[in-house]
Amino acid sequence: MRELTYMEAIREAISQAMERDERIFLLGEDIGAYGGAFGVTKGLLEKFGRERVIDTPISEAAITGAAVGASIVGMKPIAEIMYMDFLPIAMDQLVTHAAKLHFMSGGQLKPSFILRTQYSLGRAHGAQHSEFLPSWFLQAPGLKVVAPSTPYDAKGLMNSCIKEGAPVLFIECAMLYRTKGEVPEEYYEVPIGKAEVRRNGTDITIVALSRMVWEALAAAEKLSAKGIEAEVIDVRTVQPIDRETIVSSVKKTGRLLYTSDEMATGSFGAEIAAIAMEHAFEYLKAPFTRVCAPDIPVPFSPPLEKEYMPNGEKVYEAALKIYNF
Repeated sequence: MRELTYMEAIREAISQAMERDERIFLLGEDIGAYGGAFGVTKGLLEKFGRERVIDTPISEAAITGAAVGASIVGMKPIAEIMYMDFLPIAMDQLVTHAAKLHFMSGGQLKPSFILRTQYSLGRAHGAQHSEFLPSWFLQAPGLKVVAPSTPYDAKGLMNSCIKEGAPVLFIECAMLYRTKGEVPEEYYEVPIGKAEVRRNGTDITIVALSRMVWEALAAAEKLSAKGIEAEVIDVRTVQPIDRETIVSSVKKTGRLLYTSDEMATGSFGAEIAAIAMEHAFEYLKAPFTRVCAPDIPVPFSPPLEKEYMPNGEKVYEAALKIYNF
C-alpha cells in the first residue's frame, strides 16, 4: 500500500470530500494562498477556488461563529484554528452555542461542522503556541473530540467527522505532520468513539493519546526486553470515550498507565483513572499512574521544552515502577 504523511492524509480526505459534496467549504487564517501555516491545505485554493477556500481575518470567534451559522443552514464547513492555544477565544461559539444547539432546539437545529486545530509542542513555539488541551472539552456535551496519531487514522477519522451530524473538534499534532504510514486512496472511515489496541500485552495497560502513542509503543518494546508485555491503547477519540476497550484491557493486565502531552492536573488521564476505578477497581494490582507534562507553562528554550515533554523513557520508567509495585 502507498504511504502518505499525516499532513497529506488529512489534505486528501478534505480534498476528496470537497469533490463529493459541494456544500463543504474551508475557512481559516492563511489557509488559501499560503496553504495553511503548516501546509495542510496547500493546493486546495487552486483546485476549488476562493468561494470554497476562504482566508479569514484574524478572529477565532468569527471563524467559529461563521462555521456554526453556515452549518445550521445546511453547509458543511471545515474551519481551522491555527493553534489550539487560541481556542479560548472561540469558546463561546464552540461550547456555549455549537455544542448545545441541537439539544436546546429540540433537535430542529443540527450544527454539523469540523473545527481543525493543532498543538505545536516540541517545536519551540513557546507557551502560547504549544498547549495540548483535550480535557477542556470533556464537559461540553454535544461536541465530539478526536485526536488521531497515524496517517491512516487521520484520513479515516476526518472522513467520519465530515459524515457526522454534530460539531467535531479535530486535534492534530504538528510533530506528527511529516510522519508516514500506509493510507488507502479509496474512501474509508475510522469510527468515532472506538479506541485501537496498537499492541497486545498481558502485564500492564498503557493508554496513550496523539503523539504519545508512538512513545508508548517504544516504551513497550523496551519493557518486552525485560519480560514485561504492555498493552498499548490508542484512545483516538476523547469524546466519546471508548470505555469498554480500556476496562477490558485493565481487567486483563491489572495495571494502568496513561500518557499524553497534557499537563497532569485535570488531564484526560484523570477521567481514564475514574473509569478504571468505577469499572475495574477489584482487578487493579497497583496504583494508577500518569506520565504527562508538568503543571507549568511550556518553556520556549528547546532544551527546557525537551525536558518538559513526556517521552518513551519516562513511560518506561513509570511502567517499571507499576509492574514492581
